[in-house]
Amino acid sequence: MSVPLAAPPAVSADPGPLRQARILAARVGAMCLVELQKLRRDQTELLTRAIQPALWLLIFGETFTRLRAIPTGSTPYLDYLAPGILAQSALFISIFYGIQIIWERDAGVLAKLLVTPTPRAALVAGKAFAAGVRALVQALMVLILAAILGVGLTVNPVKLLAMAVVLVLGSAFFCCLSIVIAGIVLSRERLMGIGQAITMPLFFGSNALYPVDLMPSWLKVLSHVNPLSYQVDALRGLLIGTPAHLGLDFGVLAAATVAAIAVASALLGRLAR
Repeated sequence: MSVPLAAPPAVSADPGPLRQARILAARVGAMCLVELQKLRRDQTELLTRAIQPALWLLIFGETFTRLRAIPTGSTPYLDYLAPGILAQSALFISIFYGIQIIWERDAGVLAKLLVTPTPRAALVAGKAFAAGVRALVQALMVLILAAILGVGLTVNPVKLLAMAVVLVLGSAFFCCLSIVIAGIVLSRERLMGIGQAITMPLFFGSNALYPVDLMPSWLKVLSHVNPLSYQVDALRGLLIGTPAHLGLDFGVLAAATVAAIAVASALLGRLAR
């Protein structure tokens, strides 16, 4: 009499949360690598984009340091300005990233990406963090120029690593904001117009050029809801040692980035229609 063999235990087809997180991270990394390959083919883009922050430091920073028109306490104005220009350069790289998404839609690339098993959040996050790495490459050039001009920058590796995280988070947020705008307007021309319309208010409505205490009351309100202000505050505290609210800054940037990735992912399908 044969004894029936016990059936093997059923294996769940649904991977655990840790495996799902690994798959998501791998796909984000792959998308990020694809984006960075484009940078290798056109390295002149970073050089041309570095001209504007260099002019801000060389002309605006040097002039206002001599004028002493903006009170920054014991911190020289050029030192005070450098982290703000660092954040500005990252903003200008990221805010027009949606144009690339629209180009990929017109070329049929986006439709092909959306039918792959890769989650939309991974597609968006890959592009967002690729924008952050682009910002880091440009930030290196801005930091070298600031050091040449005599800005008292930290050499603490932990603080420099934290600075890189702040730059990546801020760039990722503004990249996703650009993708959200692209998902709403659906055309490169409109995106260019809106991007140009909001970059200056974001920049001048932050603490990049002057302390918040000098702002009128209505501008202070806008500064407190402007993610760029938290990015600049963190960069200043890390790079030149001014008082900063690093816990709040990191928290706001991380939360804003996660929310922006979620919204951009929801609108990604609208672009491919």
